[in-house]
Amino acid sequence: MSKISAFRPGLKTVLKTTTVAGLAAVMLATGIPARVSESFAEAVSVQAPQVASFADVVSAVSPAVVSVRVQSDIKPANDESNFSFNFGGRSLDELPDDHPLKRFFREFGGPDQSHGDRGKDRQFSDRRGPDRKPHLRPTSQGSGFFISEDGYIVTNNHVVNDGSAFTVVMNDGTELDAKLVGKDTRTDLAVLKVEEKDKRKFTYVSFADDSQIRVGDWVVAVGNPFGLGGTVTAGIISARGRDIGSGPYDDYLQVDAAVNRGNSGGPTFNLNGQVVGINTAIFSPSGGNVGIAFAIPASVAKGVVADLMKDGKVDRGWLGVQIQPVSRDIADSLGLADAAGALVVEPQADSPGAKAGIKKGDVITALDGDPIKDPRDLARRVADIAPGKKVDLSVWRDGKSQNVSVEIGTLAGEQIQAATGAEEVEPEAPASEQALADLGISVTPGDDGLTVSSVDPDSDASDRGLKEGDRITSVNNQAVKSADDVVKVIDNARKDGRSKALFQIETNDGSRFLALPIDQG
Repeated sequence: MSKISAFRPGLKTVLKTTTVAGLAAVMLATGIPARVSESFAEAVSVQAPQVASFADVVSAVSPAVVSVRVQSDIKPANDESNFSFNFGGRSLDELPDDHPLKRFFREFGGPDQSHGDRGKDRQFSDRRGPDRKPHLRPTSQGSGFFISEDGYIVTNNHVVNDGSAFTVVMNDGTELDAKLVGKDTRTDLAVLKVEEKDKRKFTYVSFADDSQIRVGDWVVAVGNPFGLGGTVTAGIISARGRDIGSGPYDDYLQVDAAVNRGNSGGPTFNLNGQVVGINTAIFSPSGGNVGIAFAIPASVAKGVVADLMKDGKVDRGWLGVQIQPVSRDIADSLGLADAAGALVVEPQADSPGAKAGIKKGDVITALDGDPIKDPRDLARRVADIAPGKKVDLSVWRDGKSQNVSVEIGTLAGEQIQAATGAEEVEPEAPASEQALADLGISVTPGDDGLTVSSVDPDSDASDRGLKEGDRITSVNNQAVKSADDVVKVIDNARKDGRSKALFQIETNDGSRFLALPIDQG
């Protein structure tokens, strides 16, 4: 052991030898020491995959997008209004002189008082008289976009509604006055026109063919949220054909791009820089963006905007029938294979539909050979038809399909809307009753059908919304005047193999159809 350790160098010897060798390694041939360079690792760098950018689209379309500021005539309040104070059935003059409220109004002004600033304001207002100049104040703001080089701008009706003066602000900060050309409440669209004396040409955008856009496609929304100015957000088309209950022509695109207050009227673009929708509404419990926004599709906006630019109004086709959806139960009761189409509740008197022979209980299944999906589909397609044009309607009546030729009329004002059913009003029940125990109802005859006097709360009739006081005017499109008439119609339906019968129900709010099971008991 001792001999071996004698030949093993110690640790100090090794360190000294290594140090000397290291110094010798950095000596130049001339004997001058060389500088030792420090070595560092390279910074992290990742080769990112190629991702589509929206920058080119945004730079191209931004000059066409504007902010819209709206001012309205704010009329001053005065004490000549219909508002009055009532203190326990007594007027102010009838209160005791030492009453605290009378002392308050005497000191600070109030009804029939001319004290304080309020009385002075009223006197000043009175001196201005009825010919006072408009008192314009900002009332709303939104977004819009140029649709033509000569200054026509598209926005929402609810942005400009009740406005007296309009200002558009371009993306470079230029402010321009505009006038209202026309608006359409049914689609919530409006058109403004910039008032430019030098005939300036504006950058404008065009509508896309939104039938080609798919759920999942990228879109870019540009607008003026919260008055901040031009703001760009991106997302995808989340859904098509949304009905949010805003009108008979609802057919919204749903997008998840961030849309907030102030974006109304602004455009949603595809990646080609074309307008696929006009931002109109958001779903939000908090009032802010939660990723659910609704845009009017270009296919709806294009025709409406063209009409507004032409003469400031929209001419729509009119059929003149009250309609409701065809449920599975209603389809079974009528012998229809599919729960589709629009069930006619009542043709309006002297309407195009009534003149063509359309009857209550008919189901409109097709228009010019194209199937009708539901009442909204029929309402939109009829509205798009030019008044005076003749169309062929396929109608399901008495268990078979028939063709009816109709000349479309002109929809005026709020003349007609597609109905999805009316809420029932519950009047008092008549005294006399006749039992229809198998249906869970009792009825009594009347001049215009049968009045429902009671409904079994555990019956199918109750589950489907039938109430006391409702009137049954027909069953399977056959008029009924007594309980025996109902039984006869039901027996015939059972013989035809049907499991449900179609009841026409009249209430104070209108007419509707109800399918009741007839295969029990």
